Amino acid sequence: MTLQRNPRRRGRGAALFALGLLGGHLVARLNSDGYGDVPARHSRRIVDNAGEAIISADEFSRVVLANPAAAAMFGVSVAQMLGQPLARFIRAPADAGHSPLDHFQGGRAGRRATDYAGIGIRPNGTFPIEGSITDAFQDGVTLYTIILRDVSERQRVQHKLARSHDQLRQLSAALQTIREEERTHISRELHDDLGQLLASLRMDLTLLRQAGGNGGDTAHLIAGMDANLLTAIASLRRIATNLRPRALDEGGLYFALQGLRDDFVERHGIACELLADEAELRLDDAASTAIFRIVQEALTNVARHAHASHVILTLYRSNHDLLVTIRDDGRGIVDADMEKAESLGLVGMRERVWALKGEISIGTDNGVGTRIDIVLPIAGHTV
Repeated sequence: MTLQRNPRRRGRGAALFALGLLGGHLVARLNSDGYGDVPARHSRRIVDNAGEAIISADEFSRVVLANPAAAAMFGVSVAQMLGQPLARFIRAPADAGHSPLDHFQGGRAGRRATDYAGIGIRPNGTFPIEGSITDAFQDGVTLYTIILRDVSERQRVQHKLARSHDQLRQLSAALQTIREEERTHISRELHDDLGQLLASLRMDLTLLRQAGGNGGDTAHLIAGMDANLLTAIASLRRIATNLRPRALDEGGLYFALQGLRDDFVERHGIACELLADEAELRLDDAASTAIFRIVQEALTNVARHAHASHVILTLYRSNHDLLVTIRDDGRGIVDADMEKAESLGLVGMRERVWALKGEISIGTDNGVGTRIDIVLPIAGHTV
């Protein structure tokens, strides 16, 4: 199979190659003719105005030409670059084991066959670069011209994208595990609670038939059956609520959040305030369910990790957005916590927010506790 190159990329590569040749020939002309040569001065203007960073070095790896773009890239002036060793501004990767010029003429690492990776050096630190090198020989002088690109932003985006893909794979695997765990949990609850209660009721009915007209035994059996039925109803409601709160369907988001808040306080003993207006939370099923699950996950994280004593849930509308803020006074969250592979609850929250085309930020609230701020566009989700 033959791979076809992108014509636009090939055209850009040709332009860069031409710039490199131009830089090399320019230095050679300037070394021999000086600034009196009109074509040389014209070439110099082209190199100086080029958006790409261009450096030319001699056979001893000394910088003999640098354009303003190169000086800006390395955080110095053009005058500070001239005559300096190339290694002051560029070094080969640690595993290369040779000089910058040798490296750029050797191994390849980049998007094009002429690209070579290296490390740029600024006064305030280092940064990744890629470059293409050309050489020009004139009047007994060999000059090497390197056209450089700062690829810091590209690498940052690539790392972020790779991390996002990794988190999504972990989330997908976790969802499969959670699904099976939920099925096992529901099956066990149905068997242990409802199954045993129904079996007990069947036995009581059998005994009731056998008791016949004995009024004392009959009354006792009926009382036991009534108690078992009440327990079965309570179990059924608890199981159904864990799957999906009835309040979401019967009362809407506001009442579902109230129930969630009350259950959280009762189960964990952590004070929780809900600041919201019922009229502002009349949303369709998709938005209501997503917001409920986001708040539910946030409260679960508070109970598990925050060691908090107080939580505030704030939901209010601003124009066509719903602003959701969840604050606690616990130990706070750090970046390392959000990067953990097991922080799938946070990944799930982000995915729900992004599915509604919203924005989410997670951090500390003035250095105390954790604060989650969510902005959800709800123009198409009101009822």
